[in-house]
Amino acid sequence: MNMKQTRLLLVLVFSTLAFQAMAQENVSISGYVRNYTGVLANGDNDFSILQNTLNIVLEQKSEKVAFKVNPYLYHYFDNDLELGLREAYLDLNFSNFNLRAGKQQIIWGKAEGVFITDIVSPKDLSEFLLRDFDEIRMGVTSLKAGYYFGNNTLEAVWAPVFSPTRMPEESSIWSPVLPFPVTPGYDYSTSEVRKSLENSELFIRFSSMGSRADFEIVGGYFWNDDPAMHITRIIDPVSMQLAGLTVRPEHHRLMMAGMSFSMPLGTIVLRGEGGYYSGKYFQTEATTVADATVEKDYLHYMAGVDYTLAGIRLSAQFIQEYIPDYETDIRNDEFETTMTFLAKKDFLRERLWLEFFAYAGLNNKDALIRPKISYSLADGFEIQAGANIFTGTEGRFGQYGANDMVYIKLKYSF
Repeated sequence: MNMKQTRLLLVLVFSTLAFQAMAQENVSISGYVRNYTGVLANGDNDFSILQNTLNIVLEQKSEKVAFKVNPYLYHYFDNDLELGLREAYLDLNFSNFNLRAGKQQIIWGKAEGVFITDIVSPKDLSEFLLRDFDEIRMGVTSLKAGYYFGNNTLEAVWAPVFSPTRMPEESSIWSPVLPFPVTPGYDYSTSEVRKSLENSELFIRFSSMGSRADFEIVGGYFWNDDPAMHITRIIDPVSMQLAGLTVRPEHHRLMMAGMSFSMPLGTIVLRGEGGYYSGKYFQTEATTVADATVEKDYLHYMAGVDYTLAGIRLSAQFIQEYIPDYETDIRNDEFETTMTFLAKKDFLRERLWLEFFAYAGLNNKDALIRPKISYSLADGFEIQAGANIFTGTEGRFGQYGANDMVYIKLKYSF
């Protein structure tokens, strides 16, 4: 199918959805149109992104049944078109029981900007962490059952098909820096998870909302969304120097148990979240021809506080990943510590918003700093300008030190 035919098909798909929605009195249609332009601030002033977006949400709600369909379209400056379906599900509602079947975003946990017990929906990291989080979270085809009693909810999610993290293209400026001394060769023989019943995933959550605290207890038996990079080092038998690398991506089963809570204490809200993972693979510095990975359990946890001062919403989080039974040749640190900071204030009766958000990696002294300003020019029309500033030379954020950018977004919501 050529580009012209593809465009025609997309127009027909969206037009059909819109007309069907308007033909039904009880079907609502909403969404937005957005232009997103970003420029690198590295001196060359190259465009980091030129994106036009159409996002449509079709919903119908009734006492017993409901549905939601959320198609989206990204158009990029190189004329690439990306048509996707963020959500498409059906709801069956009973007095204290609910069934939801289809592609859906499922959000768990209390942390902001990080994923700890939020383990169901895979992530779209094609633009690192810069997309809005409702765009970073990908829908997962699943069956979710919820049972409600009092202020409590018991949920179970069965995902029959595994959906991995979406990583950046190799040519993308967001492609992660690989810690290899030589250019590796790749073996993709184990990169796919076979679509079968025994390879499905299961998640469960119990949540309770009380006057003094909200909390969740979660667990899961699932595939790691991010593949382990099994590395075989090829050593020259004469010089005993590294002669080559073979990288074999493979997804592995994980088991996780965790919990999260939020608790108001006067004008302060305390938040916490933690998960214990079993079956995680880490890269090592081993120099033999054997597979240079090791399997370890690990802990991922967060403590956060929210406070409002003079109308400014303030928030801070302390996040840490810890590997028990640590071995010194593991590439990751035994403790990896990150902090986040948020300050947000509205003016002009919530028409103007100023926001400052930052990730700070304490191990590598790197950071991602994201100031932005948003202004509601008219009903539904918003202008946003901001910057993404990377500091440091290594680490999760420092590896993108050349990708500082400024951007502007024009968005009309309907």
